[in-house]
Amino acid sequence: MNQHTSQNCFVAGASRGVGFEVVKALCQKGYTVIALIRTADTRPQLESLGASIQIGDALDADFVKTAIQCFGDAPFKVVTTVGGKGMTRDEPRSDYLGNRTLIDAAKALPCQRFLLVSSIGVRESAIALPPPVLETLRPALLAKAKAEEHLIASQLPYTIVRPGGLLSEPATGQGIVTENVQAAGSITRTDVADIVIQCLESSTAENKVLSAVDSNRIRSEHPIEPLAL
Repeated sequence: MNQHTSQNCFVAGASRGVGFEVVKALCQKGYTVIALIRTADTRPQLESLGASIQIGDALDADFVKTAIQCFGDAPFKVVTTVGGKGMTRDEPRSDYLGNRTLIDAAKALPCQRFLLVSSIGVRESAIALPPPVLETLRPALLAKAKAEEHLIASQLPYTIVRPGGLLSEPATGQGIVTENVQAAGSITRTDVADIVIQCLESSTAENKVLSAVDSNRIRSEHPIEPLAL
């Protein structure tokens, strides 16, 4: 079920992957998009799509608080794909800390929906992945779990989308979401972006945690019932 909501969207983690595809799709749909990127490398490409750019670190709370206020008093939505590639003693994972900063900045503003792109394998969906995979991904999954919990506790209207294995292939149009935490499989980044847009515009997806996979690439022994958005 769709609802009439704001056409303003703040997208964090927009420089590549799912975040870039989300900006592209939102701009094509006529949204006013502010894209947060850490460096200026992809600024020309994002601006050519029609997005306005904020360059800075999601870990910088003061910067994020200012950047996310660019819509003024107008209602808006947030999509974040912020995440780290690794973790050292000196470099905490932005999977949690960056997203926590964004969530805290949005709480005092007219944010109509905060959509966090997480991952299958986080929290109760750990049941969907083999133990060796869980162990390999443990640092990222634990950080993403803390981000999910912080968002749910924030009282913001939220949606959490947990994609399966991400593929850099052309979209198939066969992406689905489900509340079944046993769902496993893969999905293209472009199809995840399409699902993100559908969830942003659907009241059905509000305050839901959803796994996202390609219906033709499901790797689950149990039947998976899609959620109609």
